[in-house]
Formats: sequence, structure tokens, C-alpha cells
Amino acid sequence: MADAHDQDLTARTGSNLYPATMRQQFGDLSLELDVPEGVWNPTPHGIHLGNMLMKLDFSNEHVLEIGTGCGIHAILLAKRGAREITITELSAETNANAVHNLRKHGVDIPIHQQVADWIHIEGASHQGGPWDTLVTNPPTAKAGKHYRRYFHDTLILDAHKLVKPGGRLIFINSSMIDIPRTIALMEDCAMTVRILGETSGPFRDYYFEDDRYMLEMARIPGAYQMIDGVHHERLVVFEARLPDSASL
Repeated sequence: MADAHDQDLTARTGSNLYPATMRQQFGDLSLELDVPEGVWNPTPHGIHLGNMLMKLDFSNEHVLEIGTGCGIHAILLAKRGAREITITELSAETNANAVHNLRKHGVDIPIHQQVADWIHIEGASHQGGPWDTLVTNPPTAKAGKHYRRYFHDTLILDAHKLVKPGGRLIFINSSMIDIPRTIALMEDCAMTVRILGETSGPFRDYYFEDDRYMLEMARIPGAYQMIDGVHHERLVVFEARLPDSASL
């Protein structure tokens, strides 16, 4: 197994906050990402979302990515045709590192940076917003909230503040926080919902660190599946298209 400074993204377990040079393949695209200490490295959630982004066309779009991390998804968005990208993170240093990785991989389109806490983004009515598409990998196991669905619910309910009428919301959802409930909420908001792809995989080690979280999941129908004695979650990537202005 490679050491902490040189790992394949799909082989990681445990804490994801140590410094590393991460390598990942998306089709013919090879990425080598510099990730400083304290920046959340891509998880299987992020890899699955990335695989789905590589199947989509973002030509001539200004895309907003909330929580860019090391910039892995922003790189893919650019490679799939985005005209410009706005990235957000909790610190300017994390944004700067993401831009470093973007430039390292030959991305030369405009990259706008905002320090923002989740969907609380300044300039939604200017500085490029509202955006054509919003992409994000919402926190789940490490949500830091008593209400575990906080990030998914607020994302869906407030998407219209950030995305143009007729624009797209693309994100990943784990079975651990109730996939049918997510679909119902999007449909209640008059979004047209499409599943781009789904996969499953074993729990990460840190899922078991929070006993309350495990109890919450036990109450959700279909939250996980036991395979050969191992907990597995289902991961679904959604594309939700907002209603256009004519239908509002």
C-alpha cells in the first residue's frame, strides 16, 4: 500500500485530513492532486460524483461548486466544457490550493473564489450568479449537525437562490440519509429529477465513531445493506433541473 503522501483516492480509509499527493483516473484523464493537511481528501462519494460529471456536458456554463476541497470536481467540470467556475470553501487557503491544482492540470478558464459557509454565498445576484449549474458533495457522516439532513435539505430548498431558472443541481446522496425522502423534497420543489448513476460500497471507518449516527441510520428504511457481515451504503448522484421561469 502506498504511504500517506502518495495514494490512490479509492484506496483510502479512516481520517481524510492528512497531507498527500493523490492520484486518480477518470477515463483517459489522469489527475495528480496536491492536498495539504487539514483539507478533506476525496472519498468514494466524491469519486462516484466525479465519474458522473465526466459523462455530462457543461459547455458554455458558469458552474458553482460548493465545497471544492482539493479542486478535483472543478478540474472535471473544466475538462467537460465549463466556461468559468466559481468555487467556495471555508478558507481562502483551501480555495487557493484548489486553484493550484486546477492550473497544474492545464485549466485556464476564469476561476472565481469565495470563502463561504455552505449555501451562504455572497453575490448570488452578481459576480456571475445566479449560476447555470450547482455541483456539490454535501457532508453526511461528518455533518457536524444534530439534524443530519441539514445540508441536503437546505441545498434543495434554497437552490433557486443560486441557480438560474431551468438550471441544474447535481449532487450525491447516500442511502444513510434517506434517498426517497430526498427525491420527494426535490419533486415538492417542482424539480425534474434524474438519477445519473448509482453504486454501493462499504462504510468508512469513521462512520462507526458516532454511536448516535449509527442509531439514526438504523431507523431509516434501506439505510444500508449487510454483505458478508459488512455494512454497505448506496450512493446515488442526482441531476435536478429547476423549473424554468415560464412555469414559476
